Amino acid sequence: MIRLLLQGKMEGLARPLMLSIVLLAAQISCVVPSPTVPAFLWSPKSYGLLHSDVKEVVNYQTISAKDLAKSVLSDGGWSNLLCSEKSDQQDVDVALVYIGRKLQSSEISKTKHEDSTLLNLLKDSFTSSNVSIAFPYVAMSDGKDTLENSLITGFTENCGQGLGVNHIAYMNSCSLNGDNLKKLHGLQSFQDFVGSRMETKARGNTDLIVFCDEVAEESDLAQSEGKVLSGLVNFLEQSGAAYTVLYASDSYRSMQYPRLALSRFLAEGNASSDSTVCDGVCQIKSSLLEGIFVGIVLLIILLSGLCCMMGIDTPTRFEAPQES
Repeated sequence: MIRLLLQGKMEGLARPLMLSIVLLAAQISCVVPSPTVPAFLWSPKSYGLLHSDVKEVVNYQTISAKDLAKSVLSDGGWSNLLCSEKSDQQDVDVALVYIGRKLQSSEISKTKHEDSTLLNLLKDSFTSSNVSIAFPYVAMSDGKDTLENSLITGFTENCGQGLGVNHIAYMNSCSLNGDNLKKLHGLQSFQDFVGSRMETKARGNTDLIVFCDEVAEESDLAQSEGKVLSGLVNFLEQSGAAYTVLYASDSYRSMQYPRLALSRFLAEGNASSDSTVCDGVCQIKSSLLEGIFVGIVLLIILLSGLCCMMGIDTPTRFEAPQES
């Protein structure tokens, strides 16, 4: 009889225990959401890519990198530039894909950011261009494939007869797979490539250039993403090239360098003590600490409840009434 009573009490305790564990896991998953990164597409002129100007359009859906490529082709008019069945109908010299490594979705609306030049450039280009689309929530790559390779694969898969670009050029900091790719070494190589196209007055097919921001050694001389991207856009303007730009952030890229990431986590003393800017690494740490704190609180409440339940001696119908 005592064994049955103990077994019933343990089964009664197991149910709230399992329920609490499920609630704890759900709470932590809500506190530490899956990170997303933004992407921006703009063209200073429509270049006949679309029947009507698509200006300041925002796609609030959470999409993958390949979905981003599909939307860029269909909604942004890049199918008229990249797909072989339509590419010879446009006079766009350069389609630039810039892959950043720091900006996250949560940082777009902030007034202060460590790279204010980048945010200002993206916002100004978005509002002043004839064609502009924002994708605030792009699922961050899981490391199995690079963002630039996913985009090129997405472009190829969604063009019915394949890509019809003149060249696919990419910086040596990018990781692309495929044939007939032209590697560029450094900013000067990029400028020479664009200058050569403009000198020969090549028309028809567009040149697709993929530029990936590099993770440089910690140095005061390293240029920010905003300055690098601004320099590229200014050069395209000065060269007289007809261009369109896709900026996409890939925060996972900065995590591919363990030594720099580890030193960033451990050497917090190098940062200014009065800094009010919280970058991507800071936000990840903050979310993890919040999740751990919530988990500890829920665990304490759970243990307290179990102790109270075990201390309660509930009478059963088989007990004999006590004599008064």
